[in-house]
Amino acid sequence: MTTLLAIETSTELASVALMTGDSMISRELSGVQTHSQGILPAIQALLLDAGITLQQCDAIAFGCGPGAFTGVRTACGIVQGLAFGAELPVLPIISLYAMAEAARQLSDATDFVCVLDARMEEVYWAQYRYADGKWSELVAPVLSKAADIDVVPQTDNLVYALGHGVVLGQLDKTHRQVLCMPHARQVATLAIRNFDAGLCLDAAQAQPLYLRNKIALTTAERQQLKEAV
Repeated sequence: MTTLLAIETSTELASVALMTGDSMISRELSGVQTHSQGILPAIQALLLDAGITLQQCDAIAFGCGPGAFTGVRTACGIVQGLAFGAELPVLPIISLYAMAEAARQLSDATDFVCVLDARMEEVYWAQYRYADGKWSELVAPVLSKAADIDVVPQTDNLVYALGHGVVLGQLDKTHRQVLCMPHARQVATLAIRNFDAGLCLDAAQAQPLYLRNKIALTTAERQQLKEAV
């Protein structure tokens, strides 16, 4: 029986989950400022509740982003530290993919466009399809303006999964919307399939998915902008 620890910290809703066979327990933390301080105590409490040690887990899964820069970096750092110490493999799961799994549990749709707030008047989004018990990626994660979301191909059985603060008023009203966030429970659900398929990675390969290459100007660049005005 496989035991999997899962971590998701890519948004303001941080969560941890422990999956053992068909059973799952989880904990949540709110507020991005608490992620780095609160996630390790939450993991310790979860393991204590289950009566196991980290070394008894088979792998550690984590939401690798896209999402808040600090959040995805926190997840990778914690996962690498835990995995190296316990000699466990890791399983990165795209956070938008975890949203699709959450949305599937809330609807009977087959196509899911998952959208997260990326700040700076932009969003992270991707499109997934669930058919015959399997997921496929129709549009890989993208960073764009909300108005530039380009869903392909269009389908009748489509749901938009919207994260906190995302409002897409220009959407075709024939498509449904559900509110959900990436969560460790869905990260674990998806990761167990990858584990069974032999898709584990070494701890050193726990890397975040960044879609925005640059999130701030350097002091020199800000000065150049001032001089150019």
